[in-house]
Amino acid sequence: MSMLKRILLTIVLLIVAAYLVVAVTAFNRKPTEAVCTGIELVIKDSAYAGFITQKEITAVFNKKKLNPTDRNLSEVRTGELEAALADHPLIDRVECYKTPSHKICVEVSQRIPILHVINRQSENYYLDNKGTIMPADAKCTALVPLATGAIDKSFAVTDLYKFGVFLQKNSFWDAQIEQIHVLADKTVELVPRVGDHLIYLGKLEDYESKLERLKVFYEKALNQVGWNKYSRISVEFANQVICTKKD
Repeated sequence: MSMLKRILLTIVLLIVAAYLVVAVTAFNRKPTEAVCTGIELVIKDSAYAGFITQKEITAVFNKKKLNPTDRNLSEVRTGELEAALADHPLIDRVECYKTPSHKICVEVSQRIPILHVINRQSENYYLDNKGTIMPADAKCTALVPLATGAIDKSFAVTDLYKFGVFLQKNSFWDAQIEQIHVLADKTVELVPRVGDHLIYLGKLEDYESKLERLKVFYEKALNQVGWNKYSRISVEFANQVICTKKD
């Protein structure tokens, strides 16, 4: 073998040896741990997005010293994050998980307020769409009917809650009813947003047909004579709409 070939062979062997050393070193090197780049908030009931904000979620984590941002993802315990948010007054369910983009996704189902209650004892709270009580300081921005008067919590989470669900699901009455006032005998007056009159509903029974009868009266009568002609409209009794004219 000529001297030139020996030199070339030696150079090739050295290059191969150097490559193997570098490859083995790289293979055995401990990979750099992924760092959390931020929090991603997903509101499952997006029609009501806005009650809970990313800023609010971050503030809860900061308060409990659990903010995952800039921490190694291997050190982040999603169960701890879920527990930290479990007591939030506007959160019904929460799930936290790590994403391929090195973020922590916080996926929440919100508690949706349907009524704001202020009773004669000055108790002040919201009822949510599952019939449970939410504190008044829950930073709720929803425009929901106000319920006032002789309301104890037992009545609130049963009859009043069912009526609130009916209003929420009925687009016309949800837009029309501003206030629900409960009298001492548990009969109910309604204050509409349109029209200068009170609606006397009587007991919270058969209110679907009572309000359907009133809606027909609105369409056939009030649209003709004017929405401010009467001071009181009663639909307490079946098949009747009793109106009291203004003085």
